[in-house]
Amino acid sequence: MDAPESIAQSFNRYFSVQLVDSEEMLAQVQRIRYSVYCEEFGYENPHQFPDGREVDQYDGYSTHALVTHRATSTPAGCVRMVPTLTDETQALLPFEKYCGESVDLDYINSLNLDRSTVCEISRLAVDGAFRRRGAKERLTRFGQVDDIDFSTEERRTLPLIAVSAFLAATAITEKTGYTNVFAMMEPFLPRLMSRSGINFGRAGADIEYHGTRAPYFITTQSALTTMHDNLRELYLVIRQQLYPDN
Repeated sequence: MDAPESIAQSFNRYFSVQLVDSEEMLAQVQRIRYSVYCEEFGYENPHQFPDGREVDQYDGYSTHALVTHRATSTPAGCVRMVPTLTDETQALLPFEKYCGESVDLDYINSLNLDRSTVCEISRLAVDGAFRRRGAKERLTRFGQVDDIDFSTEERRTLPLIAVSAFLAATAITEKTGYTNVFAMMEPFLPRLMSRSGINFGRAGADIEYHGTRAPYFITTQSALTTMHDNLRELYLVIRQQLYPDN
């Protein structure tokens, strides 16, 4: 009997992850965000985006990744890495600009970071068409990820869209050298990732911003060192998709 497919093999069979390298792909990312942030959850005012694309000042210099359903070529999820500006080292990242009151400055200062290596992972979203329907689904933008069940193919792949987007952002930080990583996250996501060996440090208090969130910190090296083998396999698949020549 053939061995069952791994998580990485199953995901790779149904989805691809690409760097956004064209205006058309960026538009796909922004339409996912509009659907999730404006229409579905009401985090942003849809009237501010009459073309159906949720955009902000950080998009132009961020590195974006897009998760696509292979069979239908349908955009399924997205994420971006917002770097510090090399010529404006004091420019604020999104979490500093919009959620600065929640940040634990003593914790940040204790990290003693070289700001030129700091970035933020943000705007991680999964299109509603790729989330399982159910009571819990309405509570999170990522579907019932707390109920991941690796016993069936569907339950191993669809909930992993959000995780794959995070891993794509991790690969981007590894490639670009922005390896001191912040993210504003809903509390369930760090808990989910910790079950796979990826442990975030809490960098501040809860705040109401696109739902209840808090700032978290992790280094790329820490994530790569401690992640469990099944997630590492998925990470390597995603990194190869993003950077096939490396």
